[in-house]
Amino acid sequence: MALHWSALGEVAAVSIGTTVAVAVVFTLGVRSMLNRQEARESGRSSAAALAGAAACFLACGGAVLYGLYLIIPQFHG
Repeated sequence: MALHWSALGEVAAVSIGTTVAVAVVFTLGVRSMLNRQEARESGRSSAAALAGAAACFLACGGAVLYGLYLIIPQFHG
């Protein structure tokens, strides 16, 4: 049995990179929600912060759904 170290390294690098990217996008969404709350408390418009937070959370949800698609073989037809 041969182990393809380069393929293992590639999978590990992509997994770590994707995990960090999703965590950063989620953090940006949480920060946008905090900005929205601060804007509402000071009487300013908070539509842009809400749109940014929604986009971040939708991107995270899309990444999770794509991961499930890749894991569950029944989705591949």
